[in-house]
Amino acid sequence: MQHFTEETFSQAEKSGVTALIDFYADWCGPCKMLAPVIEELDREVGPDILVGKVNVDEVPGVASRFGVMSIPTVVVLKDGEEKQRTVGFTSKAKLLSMIETAK
Repeated sequence: MQHFTEETFSQAEKSGVTALIDFYADWCGPCKMLAPVIEELDREVGPDILVGKVNVDEVPGVASRFGVMSIPTVVVLKDGEEKQRTVGFTSKAKLLSMIETAK
């Protein structure tokens, strides 16, 4: 799993890449609940899907660019374009569905 910074986030926006990005903060309860789901997804989806996290306190520029107002927010990108978004705790099944829809 990739922990993105302002400098490394461009990996998620490359052409040909499908990426699931978890916008979170260390102090956020629902984010802590979602973390093991994201980790499990990262192990299951394989190398063709980039799974990453953006700490909104440490990387506010990326969070701002995506208009993240509440956390956790999970965004699925395809070729750098947002395809799906969900806010709040979300099931693994819903996240998998978002990835499949974006492919």
